[in-house]
Amino acid sequence: MAPQNSSSSLPSKISFMFLLFSFLLSTASAQLSSTYYSKTCPSALSIIKSAVNSAVASEKRMGASLLRLHFHDCFVQGCDASILLDDTATFTGEKTANPNVNSVRGFDVVDTIKSQLESSCPGVVSCADILAVAARDSVVALGGSSWTVLLGRRDSTTASLSAANTDIPAPTSSLSQLIQAFSNKGLTAKEMVALSGSHTIGQARCTSFRSRIYNDTNIDSSYATSLQANCPSTGGDNNLSPLDVTSPTSFDNAYFKNLLSKKGLLHSDQELYNGGSTDSQVTTYSSNLQTFKTDFGNAMIKMGNISPLTGSSGQIRTNCRKVN
Repeated sequence: MAPQNSSSSLPSKISFMFLLFSFLLSTASAQLSSTYYSKTCPSALSIIKSAVNSAVASEKRMGASLLRLHFHDCFVQGCDASILLDDTATFTGEKTANPNVNSVRGFDVVDTIKSQLESSCPGVVSCADILAVAARDSVVALGGSSWTVLLGRRDSTTASLSAANTDIPAPTSSLSQLIQAFSNKGLTAKEMVALSGSHTIGQARCTSFRSRIYNDTNIDSSYATSLQANCPSTGGDNNLSPLDVTSPTSFDNAYFKNLLSKKGLLHSDQELYNGGSTDSQVTTYSSNLQTFKTDFGNAMIKMGNISPLTGSSGQIRTNCRKVN
């Protein structure tokens, strides 16, 4: 057998090195920064904060809605504001996906923030960054702890209805399905439990918990009965109940205390405390508010870093509802 000519593999080595260099460049450019707008739009954070505070003051539930927008955005194509794109005759967005339709809200608040930012610094602040900051400001407005939001995401020109239908965890999810859904996005089981604590605020529609309150056995019976009054076995799909029955508009650790009492509203909520691998973490959070708040903030930073568009990728939308 003739000896291999080592020079013949040179082109493939060069090609590999080029690919590696390109990858390193793209990862470096994907690093977000807390000071991204400090020179280009120094008033950006204060504009967002005052608009969020105003919206939450007039309707407490809006805080949960804005937090959820960021979550449902990041789990589909990364944190790229794809969730904000409206359907048109030639474009299908994510708003009609099962987890979003008749459910996701807060778009008008985002529109208000965007128009104020466009007046102050046109073409600078992305819709994806608005969602990330508004989520943090919503938590703070309802009594939660702050965290440093990293910035510099750009906006997508695409959306994915199919990914929205498959990648956002359903309220009927089992613990293993929840762990897998978050793992698919690079988030650990511990981060999943911390992020689930966002259900200490907000409300859910009857259609999301009907099966639980009529069929599940791991639910406090008087709690189930009280919920059935507002969520009949048929009809009333859009009737709302608070995810945290104790303090529905306070960002605290009552959600985890409720789980210990079998008072999780969604099947997926109670799965976190049902004899499985996450029981001990729920117990910890139920008795240590600060541990929960710290872990929540860190998990939010990590979730906000899911596949952002940076550099020359994507665009800065002028109107968050449509591609430029």
